[in-house]
Amino acid sequence: MKKDAAVMPTESPLESWRYSALKDYWDEAVLPSGFPRRHWRPLTVAMRGMGFREFNRYWQSGVQLIQETSLSTSADGDSRGHERPLPLDPIPLVMAENEWAQIEKAVIQRATLLNAMLFDLYGKQRLVYEDHLPPALVFGNPQFLRPCFGITPPDGVHLLTYAADLARSPQGQWWVIADRTQAPAGMGYALENRLVSARTLPSVFSHYCVRQLARFFDLRRDVLLALAARKSKSPRVVVLTPGPHNDTYLEHSFLAGYWGFPLVEGDDLTVRDGRVCLKTLAGLEPVDVIMRRFDDSYCDPLELRGDSLLGVPGLVQAVRNGTVVIDNALGSGLVEAAGHLAFLPGLCRQLLGETLRLPSVATWWCGQEEPCRYVLEHLDQLVIKPASPSFGHQVEFPASMDSLAREKLVGRIKAHPERYVAQEGIALSTAPMRTDAGLKPGHVVMRVFAAWDGQSYSVMPGALARVTAETSSHRLPIPLGGARKDTWVL
Repeated sequence: MKKDAAVMPTESPLESWRYSALKDYWDEAVLPSGFPRRHWRPLTVAMRGMGFREFNRYWQSGVQLIQETSLSTSADGDSRGHERPLPLDPIPLVMAENEWAQIEKAVIQRATLLNAMLFDLYGKQRLVYEDHLPPALVFGNPQFLRPCFGITPPDGVHLLTYAADLARSPQGQWWVIADRTQAPAGMGYALENRLVSARTLPSVFSHYCVRQLARFFDLRRDVLLALAARKSKSPRVVVLTPGPHNDTYLEHSFLAGYWGFPLVEGDDLTVRDGRVCLKTLAGLEPVDVIMRRFDDSYCDPLELRGDSLLGVPGLVQAVRNGTVVIDNALGSGLVEAAGHLAFLPGLCRQLLGETLRLPSVATWWCGQEEPCRYVLEHLDQLVIKPASPSFGHQVEFPASMDSLAREKLVGRIKAHPERYVAQEGIALSTAPMRTDAGLKPGHVVMRVFAAWDGQSYSVMPGALARVTAETSSHRLPIPLGGARKDTWVL
């Protein structure tokens, strides 16, 4: 790149910051020629105008704002030992309106599909009986909660909240790399990112006409209150957290405060006469809706995990009685399993009569003979993962293994093929991220959130983007040591 902007007036605005996109990767900000993409140009011109030093001064005000927010801790953690999951990168990820419209439709479709799967699998189970989904992926998954079989949540909606982790390939295609259906984390951090970035770059933010997030959060609150109002004339919604030692506790506290819901732990609740109640100084107060922030299997030590110290004894029976609603419904973690990804295109046609708009990263379930043979013949090109959490969470990279380790892996796959899936590695797209020396490209994964609005799903017009300088295409999701970004949807 040319270094003298006065000599080269036609240089890319990012060149004054010495930003160079990586070869063979899709860059979100610049074209292969090095010039900014159309929807990035106002931001790059503004950054060039203020210069790197002035931009850093603006960013210091953003850092101060982060330290003042309720989600934030000191750089090394707070007095309880919390650490920020990821620091905030000041440069937002900018999404064009037309591209976001396609993502929005695809995420709505995917949330609808996964909800339909849960409705069937905890009901008539036609998907299993008619061979659309292998029984091993359902009944062999510990996230299939048998005590919840036959329980139908209000309006048949198991997923009140859904999130999809998206990544873009070198050809510009967005892929879903993971579905989040338990208690999707990150929504609070996405809101904090917006509060900071809008104040750090106020003139650019106003010029861009970025879509606001507040309406989505208001909708989320209103839907929960409407569900609670069905149960009581004095509706009560609580946020159930595992406690202050959880990694995302600060987000739980932030969201509870933002919506005005009590933040409670399992010991703060009890079940009396088949109804969940909150312990208060004035006595027991009925609870109508619980927004849970940890895995469903820990929610009731009587009928689910007996070793859980986080849940509420008798909660499943209260749900069965219809006296309380849980967001998301108990058992919804079933469709998070990687093994389901290989079957989603067919399930979408079967359940919705539609073609899957946003494909998953290419996935092969080894429980079928042909896919297993393909996996064993192409190990170097694939990532090996457990088909469900029952067999551990370890991800293995055959390309980096020595011959002995590969031989052991092949032996494990042949012995229990139904326990494994293989996925294609993605060379993640890049976007500018700030360092003390200037800008450099970082690899991006974007978490998009959807919430039930009473009739269908609505997508938050923004996302929690995560970025890292790690260059391995197989590190999904992004490893520790990266940063998070605000996402500006135009």
